[in-house]
Amino acid sequence: MISTDALRELLPEGRVFDDPDVLAAHSRDRATFCPAGTPAALVRAYDTEDVAAVLKWAHENRVPVVPQGARSGLSGAANALDGCVLLSLEKMDAILDIDPDEQLAVVQPGVVNGVLAAAVAEKGLFYPPDPGSRSISTIGGNVSTNAGGMCCVKYGVTGDFVRGLEVVLADGRVMRTGRRTAKGVAGYDLTRLMVGAEGTLGVVTEVTVALRPASAQPLTAVAFFPEVAGSARTVSGYLAEGYQPSVLEFMDASSVKAVQQIADLGFPEGMAAMLLVQSDRGADAPADLAAFERVARAMGAAEVVVSDSAAEGEMLMQARRLVGDAHEKLGKALLIDDVCVPRRHLVDLVEGLQRIAEEHRVQVLCSGHAGDGNMHPVVAFDDGDADETARAQKAFDAIMQLGLDLGGTITGEHGIGQLKREWLGRELDDAGLWASRAIKAALDPHNVLNPTRVLP
Repeated sequence: MISTDALRELLPEGRVFDDPDVLAAHSRDRATFCPAGTPAALVRAYDTEDVAAVLKWAHENRVPVVPQGARSGLSGAANALDGCVLLSLEKMDAILDIDPDEQLAVVQPGVVNGVLAAAVAEKGLFYPPDPGSRSISTIGGNVSTNAGGMCCVKYGVTGDFVRGLEVVLADGRVMRTGRRTAKGVAGYDLTRLMVGAEGTLGVVTEVTVALRPASAQPLTAVAFFPEVAGSARTVSGYLAEGYQPSVLEFMDASSVKAVQQIADLGFPEGMAAMLLVQSDRGADAPADLAAFERVARAMGAAEVVVSDSAAEGEMLMQARRLVGDAHEKLGKALLIDDVCVPRRHLVDLVEGLQRIAEEHRVQVLCSGHAGDGNMHPVVAFDDGDADETARAQKAFDAIMQLGLDLGGTITGEHGIGQLKREWLGRELDDAGLWASRAIKAALDPHNVLNPTRVLP
């Protein structure tokens, strides 16, 4: 066990904590089936110098460091290891610059996504990446997992908006990557390398993000289908006609039912699936939604509701935003998954989930970003029942395999962390796994940065 006295000598007062209750409160994120060890200390960093001092010391003393943001992740990447230093970046929460002329912002990693979105909106700008946890998740955490959200179908994920980073490397050196300009291809793309690395290659201490001009107030429509296949065909058919919705979301019958139990939104009963679409193209939005209704009805939709106001649209969007709360109200343990498949295989995925639920005798609910094929199956189970817990784990593995079998990937935005390390070894080929391990060894030769995470 390390001595916290050494860390206290390195850092300003009030940075280092070793109270057992404090450590326990910071020892894990929101993932299920991911163990958490007992950390030796928690460091609350307030600036890049704090981070650099901790990493230089940890590198020299071979002490593992687990970087943390808001701990809202779902893969166990922020969980403590025995004897580690938890490096919290929550206090590094300043918006350093918003530049309307260049349409960019510079922020520290502890800035909450929703806070940044609101700040740039005041200047007529728009930060599109919008994970469901945007009210609590931080930009640093979003960068760490390359988080997405409901606007991805049109605007892309976090990495598509990261222009540059300040990163502290494993030995304490500070590196700047990327640029503030709209274009730049000098050298290796080290920015992209760090995005999605989950704190295994360096600790991000500053992020430069691109912004967009504020979009028009969106209009919204929902469609209900008696068969899942009709909803999947609608997604493919609508996008194939060239439309670019700003949101295109899916909810299966179980998710709709769960939402209805906490907020009666008047949705019809007996439907197998629901699609929710938004268009933010201003005067063209009504035509976009009319086209969606046409396609949906041609694909067998039993009911389509098209909003005629932003307020009504916000009420319809509430259904999708309440999914997470509705799942938690089920009173069961949740294994939240995150697979992405080609859109043409959406129906195969959802129908496959139903078979997995029946085979393993657990409840599987599904919602997600249908527009880009990124779905979030959720296995709900009684974690007080050892047999059901084992069946839930098998169901989770079956979902992973189904995603790969359909030509997809094991994660679209939640990351690998601890939860999916084994599965990353199955998704990558031998050369890709070798290259990944070589990069890790080169940048972190003593394996102090978030060890036992991401790479199998």
